[in-house]
Amino acid sequence: NNKAANDSSQLTGSGITCIINATETKRSSPLPPGVEYVHIPVSDSPLAPLRDHFSEVAEKIQVTAESGGRALVHCNAGVSRSVALCMAYLMKHRGVTLLEAHGWVRSCRPIARPNNGFWKQLVQYETELRGCSSVRMVSSSMGEIPDVYEGEDRNMVLL
Repeated sequence: NNKAANDSSQLTGSGITCIINATETKRSSPLPPGVEYVHIPVSDSPLAPLRDHFSEVAEKIQVTAESGGRALVHCNAGVSRSVALCMAYLMKHRGVTLLEAHGWVRSCRPIARPNNGFWKQLVQYETELRGCSSVRMVSSSMGEIPDVYEGEDRNMVLL
């Protein structure tokens, strides 16, 4: 999340060599030496065109990894934007399905839950990469949701 991305000692201790910031605001604190910074200014809105950045971010993560570095992808809470970008990377460079990418990310970050608009964009991206998608968008009482959350809408309360 944003707090971890601004903690220089944590970044250095974790061997982070590239920060990908998926928030609307740029980092204001100085970067640790040797850390590259990429800003992807996008809002956490279902209508935000995060899809426009999937390939760019996936390539940056891959290049960083191939050079022996480590990338930190963050947004404000580490729940939606950064998660969707990491899932796109996993599909493109690790060859997993969207369903598998979701499981992988959730195993590392249980609160991960991209907004429904980002899910739609991920489904489209997987279809472009693989010719089909492992996740479907389905109608629910909460509107259109990915089928991985089907049934959960009964446990949700609208505020």
